[in-house]
Amino acid sequence: MPTTPHVLFAGGGSASHLHPGMAIAEHLRRRLPNSLITFAGSGAARERHKVRLAGYQYTTVPAHGVPRNPLEAVRFVTDNVAGYCAARWMLREQRVSLVVGLGGTTSVAVIRAAAARGIPIVLVEQNAVPSRASRWLSRAAVMVCAAFEEVRPHLHVQAPVTVTGNPTRRSFEDLYIKTYGRAKEEPPSTIPLPRREGLGEGFSPAKSDPRRQRRLVILGGSGGGRSLNESIPAALQRLGDNLKNWQVVHQTGDGQLAETEARYNQLGVRALTVAHIDEIASVLFASDLAVCRAGGTTLAELALAGLPALLLPFPNATDNHQLANAQIFSAAGAARLIDEREHAGSLDAAIARSLEPLLLDSHQRDEASRQMHKLARPQAASQIAASIADQLCGGVMGLLAA
Repeated sequence: MPTTPHVLFAGGGSASHLHPGMAIAEHLRRRLPNSLITFAGSGAARERHKVRLAGYQYTTVPAHGVPRNPLEAVRFVTDNVAGYCAARWMLREQRVSLVVGLGGTTSVAVIRAAAARGIPIVLVEQNAVPSRASRWLSRAAVMVCAAFEEVRPHLHVQAPVTVTGNPTRRSFEDLYIKTYGRAKEEPPSTIPLPRREGLGEGFSPAKSDPRRQRRLVILGGSGGGRSLNESIPAALQRLGDNLKNWQVVHQTGDGQLAETEARYNQLGVRALTVAHIDEIASVLFASDLAVCRAGGTTLAELALAGLPALLLPFPNATDNHQLANAQIFSAAGAARLIDEREHAGSLDAAIARSLEPLLLDSHQRDEASRQMHKLARPQAASQIAASIADQLCGGVMGLLAA
């Protein structure tokens, strides 16, 4: 292992893979400023731009997800074989010291290549039900950093699991520390709830007056958020005057802004619709209620913001892992849960029924906020970075001793 450690973060394909890796990398760079950090991903332009803008190297590794038809099966084989071979060559040529697996199709090829070369592997598992890659390779990892205790039974009995929580973006960490003064592993229930102050142009400020305007945030995604974008405008219309004194902010994701905005206009529901919320941390910390999917990163960020939520897990998620995530938060009293597979044709009515008491009863929201805060793990990224640094320093010291 070289004295200048080279850490490769392997993931790609979605922000839920990229953002935790970048959070860990930032803490790692503070601990080991001389380290070289590279991200391996799908090659998507937005992903590549974010990584390079943060000052890290980026490399593309061919990969293909599980095939949905015979035609895709050919690409599944050819792309993943090419990705594995490219990863083996890259790991050797770039003298990679350690690989961090973030999930996603690219991650599988790189992790398998690292295991074949004997390079230490750290797996970051964001969900209560682990990915196939985590299940297959957990025994070969030097550490599996899990978001939830519930992941243990799904992994190899000898897998070195540490429950760290999910890493969140720096903006969420900073606002958490600003709100509470310092990062706490688990804020006690006696901590007062944060003031929901308006942050950012276009958002009305929250005041101590209980009649102030509250904010409901809907977090649609890309393809996975389509049913939310289609159902929520109708659900909010059903709520009628219950939305009085509430501001609705709806993030639609790419390619769905115009049609979602048209639905609100047709139904006569006032809402601020945007494709993406750039200052998402500021908005969530200043909001009162959210409706969203149940990805591991999303839930971790809601927990730091102490934002109660109505969760609609993505029904096509692999191994239904989003439902497992949501059940943990629902059981803790931090969120309400709707399994949309049980409400075909009537999802808008189910959403309206679940939202109504949360809109009307501030005590329910406050209690859910406290329970959400109890699930916060603000030191997740720092803890994982510290463990990676320990692995790297231990490897270097071992070589020097030899």
